[in-house]
Amino acid sequence: MSRPLVPGLVAEGEADEGFLGIVISRQLRELTWMSPHAVDVEATEVVSCDRERLVAALEELAADCHLLFTHDEQRERRRRDSVRYHSKYLVPVIGLGETEGWLLADRAVWAGLEGSDLSLLPSRPREVDRIADPAGVLAATVPRRGKPVRDYFEYIGRNIDLAVLAQVPAYANWVAETRNALKGLGYL
Repeated sequence: MSRPLVPGLVAEGEADEGFLGIVISRQLRELTWMSPHAVDVEATEVVSCDRERLVAALEELAADCHLLFTHDEQRERRRRDSVRYHSKYLVPVIGLGETEGWLLADRAVWAGLEGSDLSLLPSRPREVDRIADPAGVLAATVPRRGKPVRDYFEYIGRNIDLAVLAQVPAYANWVAETRNALKGLGYL
């Protein structure tokens, strides 16, 4: 018998929905692969909202999800352990940090898209955290086929190499915090 794991994401924009929703589920499958239990990681439930509606969005997701992810981490990043629990449901909430550069970490995935301009991508994945304008670099990198940038988010989310992404310090921190939360929930 498998145990379900439903992640939830409070999204701030299209990149969150198209990229992070997919990457979260993929990473959770990777983390739970060695679990002593059979874990069925479901698709990430996503609620888009602005900062004023954050608590309501968390409450909405907490009713159905086992683990929540949000960008509202500024206060939490100052603490050593940024996993916190939300509301009466006691659902772990993990701050994602700055994720805009994560789309740019894997040069190989962009090289696989004919017409991509790799000239502004950093040579090492860990350097994406230092990109001052990740949205500008992303806009310059995508192939020019008349498509908006957001049309590539899902493709990158499905094809980015998680081992390459793990070389990005902010991503590695997020994975470590997520692993701790999964341990606390008894999945690992």
